[in-house]
Amino acid sequence: MATLGGLTERDAADRLLRHGPNRLPEPTPTGIFGLFLRQFVSPFIYILMIAAAISFAISHVASGVFIVAVLLINALIGTIQERAAEKSASALRRMVRGTARVVRDGRPRTIDGEAVVPGDLLLLSSGDKAAADIRLLGTQDLAVDESMLTGESVAVTKGVASSIPVDAPLAERHDMVFAGTVVTHGRAEGEVIATGLSTQLGSIAGEVSARRVSEPPLMIRIRRFTYQVAAGIGVAIAALIALMFAVGGYGPSEMALMAIGLAVSTIPEGLPAALTVALAIGMDRMAKHNVIIRRLIAVEALGSCTFICSDKTGTLTVNEMTATRIVLPDGLSFEVTGAGIGPGTVEPPGGDGDEAQPFEDHLPRLRALCTTGALANESRLDYAGQEWDFDGDIVDVAFLVLAKKLGLSISALHAEQSRLELVPYESERALSGSLHRRAENHVLHVKGSPEKLLAMSTHMRTAEGRVPIDHAAVADQFEGLARAGYRVIALADRDLPEPGSALGSMAEMTLLGLVAMIDPVRPEAREAVDRCRAGGIEVAMITGDHPATAHAIARELAIAAPGDPVVTGSDLRRAAAQGSADLDDLVRGTRVFARIEPLQKQQIVESLMRAGHFVAVTGDGVNDAPAMHRANVGIAMGKRGTDVAKEAADIIITDDRFSSIVDGVEQGRVVYNNIRKVVGLLVATGFSALLLFFMAVLTGLPMPLTAVQLLWLNLVANGLQDVALAFEPKEGGELSQPPRRPNEAIFERRIVGTVLLIGGAMGLLAYTTFQTLLNLGYDLDMARNLTLMLMVLFGNIRALCSRSETRSLFGIPLLSNPFLVLAVPVAQLVHIGAMYVPGLNGVLAIQPISLHEWAAMLAVALSLLGLEEVHKAWRRRSAEAAP
Repeated sequence: MATLGGLTERDAADRLLRHGPNRLPEPTPTGIFGLFLRQFVSPFIYILMIAAAISFAISHVASGVFIVAVLLINALIGTIQERAAEKSASALRRMVRGTARVVRDGRPRTIDGEAVVPGDLLLLSSGDKAAADIRLLGTQDLAVDESMLTGESVAVTKGVASSIPVDAPLAERHDMVFAGTVVTHGRAEGEVIATGLSTQLGSIAGEVSARRVSEPPLMIRIRRFTYQVAAGIGVAIAALIALMFAVGGYGPSEMALMAIGLAVSTIPEGLPAALTVALAIGMDRMAKHNVIIRRLIAVEALGSCTFICSDKTGTLTVNEMTATRIVLPDGLSFEVTGAGIGPGTVEPPGGDGDEAQPFEDHLPRLRALCTTGALANESRLDYAGQEWDFDGDIVDVAFLVLAKKLGLSISALHAEQSRLELVPYESERALSGSLHRRAENHVLHVKGSPEKLLAMSTHMRTAEGRVPIDHAAVADQFEGLARAGYRVIALADRDLPEPGSALGSMAEMTLLGLVAMIDPVRPEAREAVDRCRAGGIEVAMITGDHPATAHAIARELAIAAPGDPVVTGSDLRRAAAQGSADLDDLVRGTRVFARIEPLQKQQIVESLMRAGHFVAVTGDGVNDAPAMHRANVGIAMGKRGTDVAKEAADIIITDDRFSSIVDGVEQGRVVYNNIRKVVGLLVATGFSALLLFFMAVLTGLPMPLTAVQLLWLNLVANGLQDVALAFEPKEGGELSQPPRRPNEAIFERRIVGTVLLIGGAMGLLAYTTFQTLLNLGYDLDMARNLTLMLMVLFGNIRALCSRSETRSLFGIPLLSNPFLVLAVPVAQLVHIGAMYVPGLNGVLAIQPISLHEWAAMLAVALSLLGLEEVHKAWRRRSAEAAP
């Protein structure tokens, strides 16, 4: 490929000012007024509007005005909630902006995609998404997916050309790579000719930005659940009206207002808004744990995982490769000192009978090995500003550092051997190579997996010169290093009298030796694996490394025991040939998979899903996309992940750590628990009001509450508390519980039991209180006044008790959720204040109550707290007694 200097940083800055940032216009967010109007697009709101219209029609002007006021207040609260959620989502999107590799001041570097300017030299490799429109200047086996522009599903081969008309159709412009298209194979470099709105993608930006995102399944389930509840309540209200007709004593207008008011108070119309807030809070909390949610469903889905398929390199390990040992084909071993890109040396062998042979005698073979490692290489290592600056793959960088430790000059090597052709590393090849001209001859340098290079090599370089290779001896060296947990890379070269295809010349190679690299396990990874196991989540390692290396790392992390099997790609291939049953049997008991090809990763995921697991899978390359798409949750690595992997993912881990995935699982469970709490609160409150009215009608009592009072109750008992519950922090122990079933209903049996018990108790206590007050001689308005106060107290106590399904209210730190602690007294004070506000107290038909009435209502309300505590204690004991 061509090698150009690119722009200078000064030129790039000037062009950025002239052309503007390289970005497309984002969809215009809905304005405040639009959000406000959107709050009225709901069947529940239509019911309220009908109620207001009926109130005005029958001359209940005060009731109609109050209902309109409730509508406006609910709309204001909903607008504030949705606005906050939109801002949070927008902030998270900004955290995962794309990057691009360009040449600036003669050196490759990674920059923000928005900083790309016309004239930049853009570098592309497998998995990259093009940041701008470029004209190709050099390619290497380049294929590009242009389906988003042309609709063509097959990747298009690209190359340098000079005869394609500038007005040719997009599908025929093979010398161009367009913004937004994806490199599926190979390498390329090209000059940026258009950015932002000037690109081909920019010309259809309006259409792209107008695409609507489908509603997440969780929200669909919640909406369906809400409508089911509404339908059930509708049937109950119809039955109640029929009962009122049968009992008699109720006027048509009274029954109509009561039915509409009761419907509004019992339907959990605030549930979708509260859940939107809960999910937005979950996204924000996950972001603080380096987990960026790309799709809202993933907040729920991540907490449901029963199996995590994890990469090894960079996820379970630190992704900092260091060459620590060189083994030459005749068995001589050299220790390499220094870690990372720091200083170090290559130490001579000792203690094995070779002391008589000076270290200098081994230098030619060591130099040949390090030369191949440095030239079959796509990375860069420079010394600038009194520190090392590097760019590229960590294995390639480690070989450049190794060459420096041996005293080689990388620039001198490139000057001595000019590159003619590069064979870039692709996972399916498991090697990289470079063809060079050296004086009058040509040399092919190759490095890659030992299995691949052993198969290609016929000779090896020893102290006696080039001799036939001893495959068994080299394989033993390789196996020994792999069992010790090293990642092993083999290196070979071949002298060619005439240049040919680099790939076609990869035969009859001469093995130069093995380099053992270490990528230490992340310190926190073992604890994270233990946390998964405690939470009922299985973990498997899927890697392309050698089985012995994978098993050593897996043992260190307690993913596998010493005697556990390691399944290789060859094992999977043989099992798959026998049928899915044999494949499932093989996968079921395995936790370490090695030498796995990308499409085999998808087979593993599908097998686990057939076994009933809810699978999360990590990926970083273009070939991981099928497995990530197939899994229940796709997780991309933010640091080393390609653009394709990030696009395919539901979640991006910004620090690439396995422990961050586990933190995300924990937060996903917290979010779902909070959703359950909101559902339990709203449905229990609605059920209590419904039961109260049924009991009153059955016994021939007047309506316990007026329609306006029901609306007021709905506002002060749930208006703030349900949203405040969404802010509830983790209780602790979320990862000590088994995962919930993925198909578990929102309104499952435990919530049903709580609603029937607690909601039933609220309704029965309110009915008993109302009947007692009438029997004691209280007039109807005062009895309703006190009953309404009791229901408000019930709602606030229920909100506080909903903070946990099992823990005592007195065992939860009071200020751990300041929003709820503030919402409860504010709601209570609003109701008390309404008793003293002229006009409002008339509309609500409420008035101040005496001290002894306060004491009586508070005593009845606290009995609900006692019942809640007893119920939670019973659930705790039941959980402890369960096997």
